[in-house]
Formats: sequence, structure tokens, C-alpha cells
Amino acid sequence: GDMAPVLMAMGAEVILSSRQGDRRVHLDEFFLGYRQTALQAGEILSSVEVPVLGPEWKVGAYKVSKRRELDISAVCAAFALRLDGGGCVAEVRLCYGGMAATTKRAQLTEEALLGQQWTQETVERVLPELSNDFSPIDDQRGSGWFRATLARNLLIGFFLETEGASFQSLPSRPSSTLVLAER
Repeated sequence: GDMAPVLMAMGAEVILSSRQGDRRVHLDEFFLGYRQTALQAGEILSSVEVPVLGPEWKVGAYKVSKRRELDISAVCAAFALRLDGGGCVAEVRLCYGGMAATTKRAQLTEEALLGQQWTQETVERVLPELSNDFSPIDDQRGSGWFRATLARNLLIGFFLETEGASFQSLPSRPSSTLVLAER
């Protein structure tokens, strides 16, 4: 579930194997609909290949759920960004889980970012495109409004983490359901 946006943002491909041989499918083309995949009769998903992204790539992954562990996320997002030498977006993959029937890319938002300077003004200007990419539903994990707001805020957070020359990850906030006390 929550790994799909991460793998998709990194450009992963799945290898589907059958007696007829193997075929490669980009992960963003693998999920066709709710509980529907590109697997054909007699095929199994035999492996996932994740390309190694160079140091010029900035990648972030975020999970929002009621609990940190063992919980289905309301929204899970993963982003991969490569800037050109002038600070413009050369490549970008914005992948979300919990925003549609399947994990999917925010393609209209990606297109709006391509070729633009990676600035807060640019990110804020393209945020409305997310509502054209997704129409999230209401369910027990959160309302559509909540999910849409999260999607926008996660993209802004990714910008804030990556705006400097070096990637500055937010500190981890570990949590647990069990705390062991020393005696």
C-alpha cells in the first residue's frame, strides 16, 4: 500500500512473468483500477526494479495516518524532483496514495511544474492543479476536503525541505505503542 507511491516516484518497473516470458511495466501503468492491475492471465509479479537515482535527485516520502505504525494512511505521498543547472524543474514525479481508487501520479500538476523555477511561488501557483488530478472520497480515514488539503500541504512541505542547495530532511518523530522503562 504505502510503498507504491514511493516506488512509483522513483520510476520503478515491475517484471511480470509467465510461461511465455517476461514483460516490463512501469509502476504508474500497473495499477488500472480498484483491485485491478495489468497482470494478464497466467502472469505473476516476479520482481520490482528500482532505478538508482543520482545525487541530483531530491526524493521525499510522507505518510499521514492516525497511527504511525500498523495503520492505513489517509494520504501517502512520494515525490521525486530533478532540477536543471538553472534551478528549473527538469523532471518531476508526484505520486499519491489515498487520493484515488489506486496510487497514481498527479500528471497535470507535474506538467505545470516542468520548466518552471523551483520556488515557493511556483509551487503555490500549481497547487490548484491537484484538484484537477484528484477528486478524493470521504471515508473513515478522512474527508475528501481533508485529503485534498493534505495533498497540497505535503507538496508545500516537500518544497520547504528541498528549497536549499542541499536536501534538509525533517527530523524523525519516532513513536511507539510500547515504552520500556528501565528498572
